[in-house]
Amino acid sequence: MGEPLIVKSGEGETLDVLGVTIRFLNRAEDTAKAWSLMENIIPEGAGPPPHFHPWGEAYYLISGEVEFQVGDETLRVSGGDFVYAPANTVHAFHGVSKAPARMLIFDAPAHAEGFFKEIDREVRKMPDDLAKMPAIGDRHQVTFLPPPA
Repeated sequence: MGEPLIVKSGEGETLDVLGVTIRFLNRAEDTAKAWSLMENIIPEGAGPPPHFHPWGEAYYLISGEVEFQVGDETLRVSGGDFVYAPANTVHAFHGVSKAPARMLIFDAPAHAEGFFKEIDREVRKMPDDLAKMPAIGDRHQVTFLPPPA
């Protein structure tokens, strides 16, 4: 399933996705798309809106605080906490601590990378470019919920 890999601190491809810094530690191509691992730096208020997709994601919060919506539950998590969102579960999160939160995201099978790269390329001017997100999501099997009325 590929070659051994070492990614040193500060190395790895980094993207800016909706204000969240995403650094790829293990990309889809490194595991024949079996899984991927990303580090996120999440400022207060930043994070994805409610959405779902046909792969599972696991989250391990290293530091800071993040508020998660997973299914019908909303919870605040802190450094050392773990969250799992199974495939097709509606989920969202946003940073709630003054200092940016630091979190690892594991997805299996690996699908998120292409979506994040396209968002990084296409959604640059806020809030004008947000209208592009549903179509980008559709291309990558990410479905966004409509905003609350």
